[in-house]
Amino acid sequence: MKLLTVSDKELSLIYGPQIKKRFQDVDLAISCGDLSYYYLEYIISSLDIPLYFVRGNHAKHIEYGCAGSRKAPWGAIDLHKKVVRDPKTSLLLAGIEGSLRYNLGNHQYSQTQMWAMVLQLVPALLWNKIRYGRFLDAFVTHAPPWGIHDEDDLAHQGVKAFNWLIQTFQPTCHIHGHVHVYHPWMPTETLFGTTLVLNTYGYRKLEMQGQTELQTVPES
Repeated sequence: MKLLTVSDKELSLIYGPQIKKRFQDVDLAISCGDLSYYYLEYIISSLDIPLYFVRGNHAKHIEYGCAGSRKAPWGAIDLHKKVVRDPKTSLLLAGIEGSLRYNLGNHQYSQTQMWAMVLQLVPALLWNKIRYGRFLDAFVTHAPPWGIHDEDDLAHQGVKAFNWLIQTFQPTCHIHGHVHVYHPWMPTETLFGTTLVLNTYGYRKLEMQGQTELQTVPES
């Protein structure tokens, strides 16, 4: 199956007529946050595929547009504190929104709060193992894990609970955003145990063989 993952930066190659040709073979889309609802709705309507999302720390409580106001992108599936199985691809997904708390903004949490939300996922992950033979395929967050792709300032430090979840449940991939990639030498792909941690700033096109092998699809 092929996935389109997006985060943090809106791009004309996606928000434009070429999206249908460039991503016509994509089966599922994932947003890791800090993108306008209309941008995600455009992906859904143009490609006619399911889109799963978590909110970033800059997400608006309400977004207004010509079609009215909404608190979430129409047609998208909120992954925050949820474990779901996509009916089309059988992909097992779980998600946590936001970043570490650094001011009084929305969708910001302490390390302790992040731990509490991660632990809420555990019963459903255990049930996945019983029912499907595996815990999780894709862990979707806005913030990165602790010490992987993160930065020193509080706003961009990684989340310690994410490291525990990855080590314990070994998803095929952990897809995140939040950390902007300004230089080509910034690390964006890191193997942590058996899990590939990916920063999807902007976008990535990924191909997954079954539920165990994942690779980036090069631009044609």
